[in-house]
Amino acid sequence: MAAPRQKCIFITGAGSGIGRATAQLFAERGWFVGLFDVNQAGLDETSAMLPEGQRISMAFDVRDRAGWARAVDSFGQATGRRMDVLFNNAGLARGGWFEDVTPDDTDLVIDVNLKGVINGVYAALPLLRETPGARIINTASVAGLVGLPRAAAYTATKFAVRGLTEALDIEFSRYGIRVASLMPWFIETPLLDGVPAESNQAMRQSLQTNKVPIYPVRDVAERAWAAAHGDKLFYMVGKAAERARFFERFMPDAMRNQMRRSIKDD
Repeated sequence: MAAPRQKCIFITGAGSGIGRATAQLFAERGWFVGLFDVNQAGLDETSAMLPEGQRISMAFDVRDRAGWARAVDSFGQATGRRMDVLFNNAGLARGGWFEDVTPDDTDLVIDVNLKGVINGVYAALPLLRETPGARIINTASVAGLVGLPRAAAYTATKFAVRGLTEALDIEFSRYGIRVASLMPWFIETPLLDGVPAESNQAMRQSLQTNKVPIYPVRDVAERAWAAAHGDKLFYMVGKAAERARFFERFMPDAMRNQMRRSIKDD
């Protein structure tokens, strides 16, 4: 069980990538960590990286409301009814031209990336309300700032998470709960190894070929730490993300025209 005054974070998507790096960083800095993912093998690997007595883990699917209820209940039992941070991080992508991505894959992206976040807020809100100074951190993306071609459904979910974050930060101020979003650029995670529907080239290889920066996953974990302690609404990850935010705010047409040119010959 966590020490009475030990802070604690509930992390979805903890079996790899951003979730794993964030779990490691928060554990290193003394937090009790709840590890949750649909992938039991990945959870086991992450758990082995954290000290005994400083974490719990459970496999469940963020689309499953009953699974959420079980996970939050177990976490609350381990922490003495505390949840300082809910980190809604689980997500996936299905790349390709819109008409080449199947409706079932689009449903999956929406159900995990958006409905999974909403399910988490509903399930965790009672514990968050019992914890002074609680936070919700939602993983969005630079795709929540500008529409990305060949990632339309993914982009839609990240715009939605961004809007949900802003609305809930206002609503939950009456409970003393802050809500923030991480907005990463391309990050060194297993998502980059997916193969877009219209290509035989993995996303990682395509980004490297075009000299698009890829940032270390630890950078996102550090920004999650900042979000757990700061007062901003959105936390950009990577200089490229900061530039994208600048162009989206001040020169949106230039950014969109550049994207149109980039796909003109495809």
